Amino acid sequence: MNIIDDLESLKFECGIPEEERYWLYLHGRYRGLMIKGCAHAVFFCKVFSTLRELLHQSRRTIQPRAVSFDAADGEDGTLKVGIIGCGHLGRQLAKVLLKIVPIPAENLQISTRRPESLVEFQKLGVRCYYDNRSLASWAKVLFLCCLPAQLPNICLEIQSKLEKPCIVYSFVAAIPVPRLKLLLNYTNILRPQYQFSEDFDNIWRVNKDIATVLQDPVVLQGTCPYSSVGGVILNIKWLEGLFYAAINVCTSKKVIYSHVLQLLNQVFLSVHLESCEKEESCPKFQITDFMNKNYVRNFFNKRPFPWFDLTVVQLKETPFSQHLSTTPILQEHLTLLYRKLLGIPVVKEEPPQTSTGSSPKGIRADREPSTVFEKCTNNECRRK
Repeated sequence: MNIIDDLESLKFECGIPEEERYWLYLHGRYRGLMIKGCAHAVFFCKVFSTLRELLHQSRRTIQPRAVSFDAADGEDGTLKVGIIGCGHLGRQLAKVLLKIVPIPAENLQISTRRPESLVEFQKLGVRCYYDNRSLASWAKVLFLCCLPAQLPNICLEIQSKLEKPCIVYSFVAAIPVPRLKLLLNYTNILRPQYQFSEDFDNIWRVNKDIATVLQDPVVLQGTCPYSSVGGVILNIKWLEGLFYAAINVCTSKKVIYSHVLQLLNQVFLSVHLESCEKEESCPKFQITDFMNKNYVRNFFNKRPFPWFDLTVVQLKETPFSQHLSTTPILQEHLTLLYRKLLGIPVVKEEPPQTSTGSSPKGIRADREPSTVFEKCTNNECRRK
């Protein structure tokens, strides 16, 4: 409960002159950006927790020789999450991950310059300390929530400690993906990009805790990947990056590509539309959805997928870009999955509109257009 909810004179807006109140919409945008960022991080962690559980089950039952776990991974295949930087965003993210995913406290660690200020998390069993290198070597997902000015030194500290399967998830909006790739000398990086629509509708519950707000159906509906409600719009290249990141997790375990496709179907297409029972319209992933057809012709059946450079995935057109943008029923399935994982009540609505690009209509994707991944050589997908 916020004690100033009914005290107008103590609210942020009260001290702003009337002629300057127009700019208050920027405060709402900032709030919406944080809420959407946390919601998408929840979806990401839920998906990857499910994937690791399925991989662990596969190790024991389905294909015991097709999945390789390091001893350091533990026997339960749980997701280990690290957060570097615990200012306002880092705190909110930690609360959301603990409460909504939920991440067990022993599987969340935080590195910050002031660990003594995180008593609330320490009481819950979260390990809080100041050692970025140690955290980077432990985590399977590493969230960067630091200031842009701090990032170069942090990258210098952790670049030699990152293990290949670790996914670096950056919230540092001021540092673009190519720059982050150079700073880390690393390619398994995911960074959501957001744009703003001209019509801003403040649905973001400014005076409430984010973990609480993310239980509000109206707010949750506005966080859907294809939704423009609230004026903050996600670039769908993030969704593509999530798929290729999932493939990289399987590649690191040496899972053959046919079993990877089965896992992707289990994870991303686990929720179905009513029409799927009546018609043969339910999508299934094929290898050509993710790789160039010419390359697939020479691809051996018992091989894993190649290792994909996630920074390239988020900046260029890929086979999956075209598949996702031209398959409305797949977009509906992914939206339905998002709603289920975040507890959004399912309502009937029109399918999301598609456009020629990977970004929502009217929003410019901040990337260079290209064709598709023509070949995968030296463990990295390249353009022709």
